[in-house]
Amino acid sequence: MTTLVSTTDTVTRDALAVLQPGFTGTTAPDWLLRRVGEGLASVGLFGRNIHSPEQLAALTARLRAERDDVLVAIDEEGGDVTRLEVRDGSSFPGNLALGSVDDVELTRAVARELGRRLAECGVNLNWAPSADVNSNPGNPVIGVRSFGADPDLVARHTAAYVQGLQASGVAACTKHFPGHGDTAVDSHLALPSIEVDLETLHARELVPFRAAIAAGSKSVMSAHILLPALDAARPATLSPQILTGLLRQELGYEGLIVTDGMEMDAIAGTYGIERGSVLAIAAGADAICVGGGLADEDTVLLLRDALVAAVRSGDLPEERLADAAARVRALASWTQRARGAGSEPGAAVQEGTAPGTGVSSDIGLAAARRALRSTGTAAPQTEPVYVAAFTPVANIAVGAETPWGVAAELERLLPGTTTGTYGGAEVDAVLRAAGERRVVAVVRDEHRHPWMGEALDGLLAARPDTVVVEMGLPEAPARGALHIATYGAARVCGAAAAEAITGARTA
Repeated sequence: MTTLVSTTDTVTRDALAVLQPGFTGTTAPDWLLRRVGEGLASVGLFGRNIHSPEQLAALTARLRAERDDVLVAIDEEGGDVTRLEVRDGSSFPGNLALGSVDDVELTRAVARELGRRLAECGVNLNWAPSADVNSNPGNPVIGVRSFGADPDLVARHTAAYVQGLQASGVAACTKHFPGHGDTAVDSHLALPSIEVDLETLHARELVPFRAAIAAGSKSVMSAHILLPALDAARPATLSPQILTGLLRQELGYEGLIVTDGMEMDAIAGTYGIERGSVLAIAAGADAICVGGGLADEDTVLLLRDALVAAVRSGDLPEERLADAAARVRALASWTQRARGAGSEPGAAVQEGTAPGTGVSSDIGLAAARRALRSTGTAAPQTEPVYVAAFTPVANIAVGAETPWGVAAELERLLPGTTTGTYGGAEVDAVLRAAGERRVVAVVRDEHRHPWMGEALDGLLAARPDTVVVEMGLPEAPARGALHIATYGAARVCGAAAAEAITGARTA
């Protein structure tokens, strides 16, 4: 591929510096190492890049052999959205579980332990927490990723999460500014619009972001959403009124502004990633996240050259690009200092108390137990059961590869337990498979999926002793002989539910 200018050119180095690309594989490819040496300042990691903590530590160490201050970013929210434990499910409950407990010290401690594990693996920027106020229960992309629907609750837990994460030397990236909670469309698939007035925006969406800024969040991620009250023409990621006018000038934020993934259809399908990236930097963004789906050298060079061409043509002021690159490098310097004060990458995860934190390393399971809510009564289950997992289409942010549910723990605690997965109201099939065994029906956001409600209607009519486990938003009425709400589908949430069903401890 031809390039526009020499790779030693200052503008080109600045264009590389503002990119946060992904890649494929569990080792750093040669092209990535070469571009890091040329000025690429950030790399984004996804589940496809991670096999084990030891492998991840080796990967980040190899990147730092090229550039010691490289930012290694990851989308590790805990709960439903995990990259560290994408194949097994997270050791930490997500935001909704923490918000339901409403103990800010617990949230701070969970975030600190999560940050410690990231830091041990050499990760120094986490695209978390989600500060969205989930005011729309039908939201298809936020849901349990939010601390809740109350702005003040979300604000205090967002601040605690930021403080806990950054106490471990990992920069927080509070998202999705100015708030993705009141949407009915997934921005991975299309461009959502939030039709609220400015008074509502300030009283609801912006409250947690003000708290995050006051708590010192090192970065903020923009949302690919349209807010006509602020800018009727462009989504937040591309809007000078929102990124510069609102976030920088009105809210006084001085840290790094990162875009959500530019390959998401809300941007790529409307503007294209090249024009979108130029418009984002011009609007006030400092770092371009790309790589969830586009993860190769050609994409990096395409965006680098688009930014350089925009500077040369006058469409992007050189000073704006230089300012963005300087903010990236400033955060990289902070992470270097923070790393020097923390644990070394690759250090072993110890049992009991996490080193240097005073926080139990099994705090995630303890938090999941506290979050669980049970309605109804049932004697502890001691005989095998049949688990009917009513499984909706996976949220793109979560990913279909991450396991969820209660089956694994129940199969271990109650030998002879088996599981079936259903994508519709297949009541007769469930009853045939269950035989004489008690049914444990597992649902996720029943209120958003009428077929799940139909399935539970049929099951409860035939088997009133059915146990219902809701692992999403518990908006539908509780029913069943025993109804358990876990407030999330992380592995530890499933473990806590299995404990409630059997009366046994999983760990």
